[in-house]
Amino acid sequence: MTHSAPPQVILSRPLSLRSGASLPNRLAKGAMSEVLADPVTGAPTDRLVRLYERWSRSGAGLLITGHVIIDRGGLGEPGNVVIEDDRHLPGLRRWAEAAQAHGARLWMQLNHAGRQTPKRVVRQPVAPSPVGLRGFGGMFARPRALTGNEIEALIGRFAGAAVVARDAGFAGVQVHAAHGYLFSQFLSPLTNQRDDVWGGDLAGRMRFLVETVRAIRAAAGPDFGLGVKLNSADFQRGGFTTEEAMQVAQALDAAGIDLLEVTGGNYESPAMTGSGELPAAQRASSIRREAYFLEYAQRIRTVTAVPILLTGGMRTAATMAAAITGGAVDAVGLARPMAFEPELPAKLLAGAEGAEAVRIRSRVRKIDDMLQVFWYQAQIHAMGDGRDPDPELGRWSALWHGLRSSILARTPREQASPASVPAAAAAAGG
Repeated sequence: MTHSAPPQVILSRPLSLRSGASLPNRLAKGAMSEVLADPVTGAPTDRLVRLYERWSRSGAGLLITGHVIIDRGGLGEPGNVVIEDDRHLPGLRRWAEAAQAHGARLWMQLNHAGRQTPKRVVRQPVAPSPVGLRGFGGMFARPRALTGNEIEALIGRFAGAAVVARDAGFAGVQVHAAHGYLFSQFLSPLTNQRDDVWGGDLAGRMRFLVETVRAIRAAAGPDFGLGVKLNSADFQRGGFTTEEAMQVAQALDAAGIDLLEVTGGNYESPAMTGSGELPAAQRASSIRREAYFLEYAQRIRTVTAVPILLTGGMRTAATMAAAITGGAVDAVGLARPMAFEPELPAKLLAGAEGAEAVRIRSRVRKIDDMLQVFWYQAQIHAMGDGRDPDPELGRWSALWHGLRSSILARTPREQASPASVPAAAAAAGG
């Protein structure tokens, strides 16, 4: 595909958002779970601030945090930042100031893991329906179904956390509605088997997400950045489909979002890592092999004018620019490459061809996904400690780092449940 301008020129163009804000360029750091918060209190730490000081110089116009949990009962893992009130406001302000010191915009990703909360963190997770995860050897407990009152309280918690983010100086928030976490569980008919107003047809299954977006917009105001990370599909038979994603995108457009990130997959079908089941159409061309979800972004683009951020697999400036000039997307998300090449966006904007190639594979396929998670996490933790990432880090050193961190990780002393949400928190910012 030819371009009307060199890739670096296309990627350097600012992007205007509905809220009135403007992103300095078309490159974003995609969300990665940093696991650098205090594991007991959920507060940001010096290591987290130091990491984002490094990424503030990356050249990316937008930095999206790893998931920040709005209820301790929905932790993804020990070490997630938790916002249940404003007690961590000073640390959050330090985080926002460090990340935005060189012109980037920082958005906080708000999340609740639902049934994807590990058993060692929460004894009984919550979900739309009591449908457990398959194939994880008992790592995740069978969830219980949320009540209607608990769902309403969670909507209030998301809105309250967005207000805290705004008050801390973040430029926006992103609601994580993908990868099998709680909102994604509500969207999928495989995991949402409710027969009340929060389930059934797609209008019921997307109600939790749409009502949350509306609550955040009302609480945080019209000039605060608001995005959603949405699965283009779950890639599971009988699950959330691309046709349904198109309808959800239209509803989110009407609810007033600024940016829609398109991705796909979940823990059971991890298409977002490139190791899950991807459709044959993606093998038809090099751009589709590199841009995992481009075909789906193109379809979603036909039903919404909301700017689309595409994350997943892209490594070369030419592919990124082609995706933008083709009209399907407006910005490109870079995640794992920025763990070992933190200044990658600046290099791309200066004319570099793409990210360095790394291959992290063992001879044991069953541990490869875990190995990759640990390898990239080790690079992130190195930057949190003030060191440079090490692209030459060995497989087994990374595996040891990850296993040691997991085994030694503390967990919160007390777990809150949605039923315990006080009325004031549920109405925060309303």
